[in-house]
Amino acid sequence: MVELCLLGTGGTLPLADRALSSLYVRVNGRAMLIDCGEGTQVGIRRLGWGFRCLEGLVLTHFHGDHCTGLAGLLLSLEKAGKDEPFDIYGPAGLKRVVEGLCVIVPKLSFAVRLHEYPPEGATFEMIGLRIRAFPVDHGIPCYGYRLELERKGAFDPERAKALKVPMSEWKRLQAGESVRVGLRKVHSEDVMGPERKGISFVFSTDTRPCETLRKYTPGVDLAILEGMYADEEKYPLAVKNHHMMFREAAELARDGAASQLVMTHFSTSLEEPEKGLAAATDIFPDTRCGQDGMIIRLNYPKAQEPAAITIFQKEDW
Repeated sequence: MVELCLLGTGGTLPLADRALSSLYVRVNGRAMLIDCGEGTQVGIRRLGWGFRCLEGLVLTHFHGDHCTGLAGLLLSLEKAGKDEPFDIYGPAGLKRVVEGLCVIVPKLSFAVRLHEYPPEGATFEMIGLRIRAFPVDHGIPCYGYRLELERKGAFDPERAKALKVPMSEWKRLQAGESVRVGLRKVHSEDVMGPERKGISFVFSTDTRPCETLRKYTPGVDLAILEGMYADEEKYPLAVKNHHMMFREAAELARDGAASQLVMTHFSTSLEEPEKGLAAATDIFPDTRCGQDGMIIRLNYPKAQEPAAITIFQKEDW
């Protein structure tokens, strides 16, 4: 299972009930963040999923509404007693930006490791997820993310019995190890079926529709995409500032055969994004407007079906 929480759904400036961009991602007790806008550490405290389990942060780009919460986040990690390394991934220039933001941060009890992408992006792993960072169209270096939780094949106990593997060794085989049975070695692949469909989602804000988004969105269980504006009168502004309309996010989800779309990163002019939701649902019905505190759970699918998705609002947000 993958658990997500939208800590902040605002773009440019925070509102009283809308913090700036940040997504908390948790898999089997391990966690990471995508973006760290102002208010991120407050959102994590409201959520209650913890700081110490955070292993890293990936940044889309270096506009303030996506990274100004970093100094406070690191201080909260320090106060939580973190001592394991913390990894931060982002565009070229990451070192300069992090050092500038963290002038006010005293010496930390843990190492901060910085990873800068080349222009074409990068593929890496964090918290058990395979992550692909891909460049998008925002006028400055900016990246979207496709994240995948792979799923091993099912363990076949009948094959294990036929190979005379003691039940006490089955867990090791399921974990991918090999075991010795008498003079023979039995490998994990000897008793595991083919790899099954896992879980995938895309997160991308601050971009025009572009070829890389069209390349990496197809087939995802969930697309979390920017919906900066709903009203078509704002279209020239969206083009000028390299943002997306509700309609365009819905077209990307539809054309990529995503299972569901959640929009985020709303303009301050959109005080009630739900009032413009029809601009998206007329194109892609399985669309929602994100809200701060929205929790999304993606469970492994059955056979080749999409992941089972549960979405609800944290009541005490």
